[in-house]
Amino acid sequence: MRQFLKFIVLTLLVSLIHSIVFAQITKVDAIGITVKEIERSVKFYIEVLGFKKVSDHEYQGKEIEQLKNVFGINIRVVRLQLGEEFIELTDYLTTGGRSIPEDQHSNDLSFQHIAIVVSDMDKAFEQVKKFNVEYVSTAPQTLPKSIPGAEGIKAFYFHDPDNHNLELIFFPKEKGQPKWQTSDGKIFLGIDHTAIGISNTENSAKFYNELLGIERKGDSWNKGNEQEHLNNVQGASLHITGNRATAGPGIEFLQYLQPGPGKSYPADTRADDLWFWQTTLITDDAASLYNKLKSANASFVSGELVHQQINNIHTKSFIVKDPDGHAMLIKEIVK
Repeated sequence: MRQFLKFIVLTLLVSLIHSIVFAQITKVDAIGITVKEIERSVKFYIEVLGFKKVSDHEYQGKEIEQLKNVFGINIRVVRLQLGEEFIELTDYLTTGGRSIPEDQHSNDLSFQHIAIVVSDMDKAFEQVKKFNVEYVSTAPQTLPKSIPGAEGIKAFYFHDPDNHNLELIFFPKEKGQPKWQTSDGKIFLGIDHTAIGISNTENSAKFYNELLGIERKGDSWNKGNEQEHLNNVQGASLHITGNRATAGPGIEFLQYLQPGPGKSYPADTRADDLWFWQTTLITDDAASLYNKLKSANASFVSGELVHQQINNIHTKSFIVKDPDGHAMLIKEIVK
């Protein structure tokens, strides 16, 4: 009996250690964007920004309804690639939610963008101008010496056809990942990160770093004329935190110290609303991570862990919200 109890205790201990050590995010995969007219959006990302189509599928049924927590849906998902990174455009064919408000600002907590790396800012800016994009920044900005961690970086914010925020970013030598210094003659190189508006850096760090195991890579405090005109927020002073998993784009926190956070992420958001971004995070153990997040009182979009069999691939997945409402699709690909 004593040996049996020892065996039970040891089994539980191994299980606990497994859930702590292995229930982590291993990769940031596709960054998901909800769109209104899929063909218009696909054309924009391919023709304007150089993405290539990888796949194009429709999904319906009980599992996708459970995952998204929206009843009676048929969605079309187009996966696009730029460099080594991916985005997924999702069109809700049967419902279709609300548009992004015209008065959304860069310090609102629903704010999210992808940072598209360019080899030449002047050429990239001329390219997007040809398609009459709506500016967020007043013009491309070069960050000054007063921001040492970002000195010499050039950036520009603009909108896609659905009013989603996009960023062009140029890294001078010694800045960014080494791969961004090789262009092979291309203007648009890949996606460095997705940035999210947050209210409190340490609260977000607990979620992403402690619970998900994504590593905090560095912090920068950005302010000044160039930063204000980049974000188009007067008096902007930001605490910016870079985070990365072992693979894939980074996840960047944008905490506005001045003028402070704007509007909260709408509490009644549904997955078909156009401001609903969905960042896919890959794990080796979705069930353990689901239980860990549930024990930490995280807020979920999905009502449960969802098993799906799509194109002969079995996945376990769920969508969870971070402390400010941004959606993370946690996925395990079962081998």
